[in-house]
Amino acid sequence: MLFQVGGEGTRPTFFEMAAAQQLPASLRAALTYSLGVFALRRSFLHKILDYEDEFFASLMLVLEGHSLRTTDASFAESLYGLRRKSVRLRLRRDGGSRTGLSEEVQHSGLEKRQRVLSVVFLVVLPYFKSKLHAIYNKEREARLRESLWGNEDQGFDEADFFTGEESIVTREPSGNQELTVRGQLATKIKKFIAICYPWIHASSEGLSFTYQLLYLLDATGFYSLGLQALGVQVCRATGQELMDTSSRISKIRNNERERLRGPPWLKTVQGALLSCSYAVLDYAQTGLIAAVFIFKMMEWWYQSAEERLSAPTVYPPPPPPPAPKVAKEGIPLPPDSSLCALCLQKRANPSVVTVSGFVFCYACVFKYVTKYKRCPVTLIPASVDQIRRLFHDT
Repeated sequence: MLFQVGGEGTRPTFFEMAAAQQLPASLRAALTYSLGVFALRRSFLHKILDYEDEFFASLMLVLEGHSLRTTDASFAESLYGLRRKSVRLRLRRDGGSRTGLSEEVQHSGLEKRQRVLSVVFLVVLPYFKSKLHAIYNKEREARLRESLWGNEDQGFDEADFFTGEESIVTREPSGNQELTVRGQLATKIKKFIAICYPWIHASSEGLSFTYQLLYLLDATGFYSLGLQALGVQVCRATGQELMDTSSRISKIRNNERERLRGPPWLKTVQGALLSCSYAVLDYAQTGLIAAVFIFKMMEWWYQSAEERLSAPTVYPPPPPPPAPKVAKEGIPLPPDSSLCALCLQKRANPSVVTVSGFVFCYACVFKYVTKYKRCPVTLIPASVDQIRRLFHDT
């Protein structure tokens, strides 16, 4: 147990349950990111990333199975000092009730069936949900490409699915007819998943939100539909239960060592392997969390150092270029900067000659540049294409 969140009674708070539920997803994201970083130097790790769902499901199957077998709690729940208990309702007589009967909730240890089904709800169902989500995303991307680039890839379409029209399966020779039938069946299954998955996902999320809201309002003792289907409630572990768990683990391991068969040397090897597996499983919880935390901390540390080293040097802005000089043979500038140097009147439709930056009346400078092909003041060569009108609020 790494964390103990405060609270009274055996009923966990909503925040404890939410943290325990979100921990596997956070752990998966961290492991995937860590493997992706290591895969940049070790290419064989890409094979693990190609089967990310299977790898994580196998890892969680081992961790969840071991945790439920030894502590009657999931991997995440055991970190928060929680335990799963079987719920049984018993009617008892109550004189203060109108009917004379009241319900009494009794907790007991998990049965073998409940442990197996807990593994199914914790590992198997999330695995299938992840695969369905991947299929849905691929079909949606295919549909998007088809709408943008034409009928290159076949996506999902409700009308095509119910009418039976197929355009993705190419015509094969007669010898590959069985392969064609398989392709048609796979396409129909993918279309069915793409159509139904949003409704299934929305229903699942809606039920999850409903149960969490009811749990937050103390209207139910079950945090999720899966727990109610199993007849299991999550409770805080008492000090006595933690001691009983330690003795229970020791008893289970002693029984496993006593069941070893074979010559002495084989028993020694099997006992060493069991001891190694016990050590790995005992420290898997804290080891995974600590390893991911240390890796993220080191990555942040080195990334900050690299950013400081690779940051570009900030130089002060360069000074503006000097103003162009007035040519001796050019037209002199008037003393009033608001007057046009050509007509010596207030500028009408002010326009600038881009090669020099001086402003004149549009009509005056247009005639001058058309005739002389130069700026009136600096005599720098210019054309009418280099005249820009200036607009400002009056």
